[in-house]
Amino acid sequence: MSFTSLAFYLFLPIVFAAYWLINYPREDCGGSSMRLWLQNLFIVVASYVFYGWWDWRFLLLITLTAVWSWVSGLHMARLADNRSRKLVVAAALIVNLGILGVFKYYNFFAENVAAILEMLGFKAHMSTLHIILPVGISFYTFQALSYVIDVYRKDIEPTKDLVAFLAFVSFFPQLVAGPIERATNLLPQFLKPRRFEYALAVDGCRQMLWGFFKKMVVADGCALTANNIFSAADNSSVSLVAGVFCFTFQIYGDFSGYSDIAIGVSKLFGINLKRNFATPYFSRNIGEFWRRWHISLTTWFKDYLYIPLGGSREGLAKTIRNTFIIFAVSGFWHGANWTFVVWGLVHAVAFLPLLILKRNRRFAGAVVAEDRMWPSMNEMFGMVATFAVVMLGWTFFRADNLSQAWQWLDVMLFRFDFRLSPLMRQGMPHAFAWAVVMLICEWFNRRKQYGFAIYPQNAILRYAVYFVLLFVIVFNISPRQTFIYFQF
Repeated sequence: MSFTSLAFYLFLPIVFAAYWLINYPREDCGGSSMRLWLQNLFIVVASYVFYGWWDWRFLLLITLTAVWSWVSGLHMARLADNRSRKLVVAAALIVNLGILGVFKYYNFFAENVAAILEMLGFKAHMSTLHIILPVGISFYTFQALSYVIDVYRKDIEPTKDLVAFLAFVSFFPQLVAGPIERATNLLPQFLKPRRFEYALAVDGCRQMLWGFFKKMVVADGCALTANNIFSAADNSSVSLVAGVFCFTFQIYGDFSGYSDIAIGVSKLFGINLKRNFATPYFSRNIGEFWRRWHISLTTWFKDYLYIPLGGSREGLAKTIRNTFIIFAVSGFWHGANWTFVVWGLVHAVAFLPLLILKRNRRFAGAVVAEDRMWPSMNEMFGMVATFAVVMLGWTFFRADNLSQAWQWLDVMLFRFDFRLSPLMRQGMPHAFAWAVVMLICEWFNRRKQYGFAIYPQNAILRYAVYFVLLFVIVFNISPRQTFIYFQF
């Protein structure tokens, strides 16, 4: 079920009403623990309906992943020696990553092994599996793995409440495209009573509205132009640059829009999710960009891969090695295609100057100092340069294969052709205008949790703004596009 589908618009109010009716009456009494258990059970059922809407068979995999991780946590709690605990966590990693590997990467490895054997002169006919990639499998697998690893590290006590754990893994707002939540943040919220908070719910609705604007107006509008340009047989330099530019805002509006909707929906249920985007296109270097883009994945790799590899504690050479490993794995996480790996390595190369000059943490705080409205010339130059590098990376991300990506880059960078394609006029000015509106709102709200966090205090003006934004969403809906990160 997609956030932009009619089914979801009917699903959400029904689930919201039933969820809080379970918690009635509000007074604490002897049945509060039972109501909490029923609330969590209802969340699990609703989440399974939401996820199974695509294909009910997906439910078997998410249940296996969740139950195996839950049992692994309980088993580790009963073991005293560290060697036995390592065996349990290793088994959990093998099973969960094995499921992910078969469904997401088997064909990739089979095809590449066959290609290598043929290059060596051997005849290879390696079969591939005709399977459907379960929606969001990378997201819930990493979420379950974080729990097992945190239990092994003793950062969290394993829970005996299977229903609460299933709610943690399958919570429908963030199930298929994140944020990737940690057990230390989300699981405790399912283990304690929740009460309806009007202010939190209103803020959630406001964030949802902003997310729908970013997805349905900005992202889908940019997608129309980007798809037209990239599908054309002959493109000029200007056309391809325009296509990558549109895709740059498409993927941001699409993915950050999903995160805003997910976080907003969660607030309706009294659940707080972590922020996943923090105005990344205002970043002043590539290090700052990765502290602001897909924050839940970046911190996941940092905590569970980069630091265990040694982080930046063992000299420059190993720091560079670990950085390249992280970005290569991050690229591969996004998809079974060399384009994603190269995309990750492009960012790793852009990271090198920061590591060598020890300036990775130069911009670790808010965009532009608190006492200034506008960036300095140096900061503006950094933003433009970083945005250009990010656009370069998105070229690989958007391409179907490396050959196509190199062809696009060759035309854009070395075959200057300023012909204006008619395809650029089909929606690009309109999409660009709304992208500018989004950036303006995010600039003035850059110290807030999302781009629509500042609003008029006067009730009439406030609801007028809501109505205008809703009007823009309804009357500027482009042909609907699937959320890009569903494929990951």
